Amino acid sequence: MDNELLKKHIEHYLDDLKSDLDKHERDLAEREERIAFYQSYHPEKIMDMEEEDLFEYLRILWAMLIWGNKHYAVDRLISDNGFDNLKKHLADLVWSGNSIEKRWDRFRGEIKGMGPAMMSEILCHTHPKNCMLWNRRAYVGLNYLSVQGLPRYDYQMTGKKYSELSKVTSDIAIALEEQGVENPNLLTVDYFIWDELQVEKNLSRMFQKEKSEEKTELEVLEDSKEAKFIHNEIRDKIADIGSWLGFKASTEIKIASGSKVDAIWEATIGNMGRIVYVFEVQTKGSLDSLILNLLKSLNNPAVQGVVAVSDEPQLETIQKHVENVGDLHRRLRCWNYEEVLRVHDELKDVNETINKLGLVPESF
Repeated sequence: MDNELLKKHIEHYLDDLKSDLDKHERDLAEREERIAFYQSYHPEKIMDMEEEDLFEYLRILWAMLIWGNKHYAVDRLISDNGFDNLKKHLADLVWSGNSIEKRWDRFRGEIKGMGPAMMSEILCHTHPKNCMLWNRRAYVGLNYLSVQGLPRYDYQMTGKKYSELSKVTSDIAIALEEQGVENPNLLTVDYFIWDELQVEKNLSRMFQKEKSEEKTELEVLEDSKEAKFIHNEIRDKIADIGSWLGFKASTEIKIASGSKVDAIWEATIGNMGRIVYVFEVQTKGSLDSLILNLLKSLNNPAVQGVVAVSDEPQLETIQKHVENVGDLHRRLRCWNYEEVLRVHDELKDVNETINKLGLVPESF
């Protein structure tokens, strides 16, 4: 980390605080209010939540700004994971005595639809002395300070990496205190990052590859845990994209006899019926089950198209395998996983911007 650059921005930050004390007081009050709210949800209170309580717990998260209809997002979390199961793993993530590395990885492996931004925000609000808040703004700020090894994609944010970056932001909190900020914590650091370190005009540039950077080929992944995390991230983001485009999106759905697929987009056309698009994500291993699942899903008359999602080498192999499978070959579409991640982040920017306008009341 570039400590001289950090020191310069802290000095500028302190000057801004002195010049606008009202903003400083508002920010401080907001931080204290958020911390008090989330710390009030002890394990028993989380387990005793009703569905509306979970909505209230999640709706004020900054990570929820991408959703105009926050009830829809929370309902999908409940539907995809089961309410009791979701509460159990949430209580474990926030309050278990296990290391943050184990709690983080277990939650990521078991719960669908809640990524590092939402997880870290809950942790930071509840344990602001030890847990950082991670999102694209944090990436931009820490990258500007020359922090090495930052994860560009959600699957790269493992429990170990989250713990490492929490230590990095703890160093920033120490530097803030040394220069005169009173009792800073890692939520204070997040406000500092937002106010001072957003030097990248286009946040989506964090996802642009340098020409010399090697492509990640999913088929050669040897770490089964990493492969699962990548698979789940892509699956969940396909569902998000469908939702933002106006479809009813679901994950891990039985679409036909013997066929449970990773994600579907569904739309109802008046009183005529529904149309469904099916997505299967391949990260490693045999392609047979993916092809068989897609083939079986075509037995459902509502299915209008099927999409295989993987890296370029595996997509080419899939296309060769289905060349002589008439209906599947005709209706199969291929989507590179890197394009899925890029489209998700661009749509996320659009939704955050539009939702900040408040054009539709939240209770609509």
